Amino acid sequence: MKLITTLLLLISMNTFAQSYADLIAKHREAYKEDFIKDSHSPLQKNDLQNLHFYEADSNYKVLAAVELLKNEKVFKMPTFNGSSSDYYRYAHINFSLKGKAIQMTLYRSVALSTNPVYNDHLFLPFTDETNHKETYGGGRYIDLDAKEINNNHIEIDFNKAYNPYCAYSDGYRCPVPPEENDLQLAIKAGEKRYTGEKKHHE
Repeated sequence: MKLITTLLLLISMNTFAQSYADLIAKHREAYKEDFIKDSHSPLQKNDLQNLHFYEADSNYKVLAAVELLKNEKVFKMPTFNGSSSDYYRYAHINFSLKGKAIQMTLYRSVALSTNPVYNDHLFLPFTDETNHKETYGGGRYIDLDAKEINNNHIEIDFNKAYNPYCAYSDGYRCPVPPEENDLQLAIKAGEKRYTGEKKHHE
């Protein structure tokens, strides 16, 4: 009986791993398609072969406790081209990853918050120890939705971390991840370094 239970557990775990990998694969296909659909995209269809990703790993999907911040003042988040964009700190999130207790900050764009379509958009930029080695040196981003906060918790999936447009081309105003979101560990999940030639955007 114990053997059967163990086998069933292994099968269910394997099925979960497969279905999760399928889910991430679909997410990445949609991500690639968006480059082709977006008229402002730095990449064309033949550039997509130069996009690379870590294998899906559900260990990098965490449930984070959310602490909403109040009376936060708007601040200017620097961008890679020397300008800045207006943001405010929306919440602190706390979770454990690879045995480390981590706190990060979620941001909200002032410009996007005035657009009904993006009113609930939350921005999670970060840097980690894979930067300049396996991933883009300027860090990566994760998009979240305020409606995803449930019972003061939100799911953070680093498998969905992606590169800013500045990883592929100059001429874009990509926010620089603030120091408070510099993680002292290697996040081997999400998008890796782009291996194509960097473009020059007019």
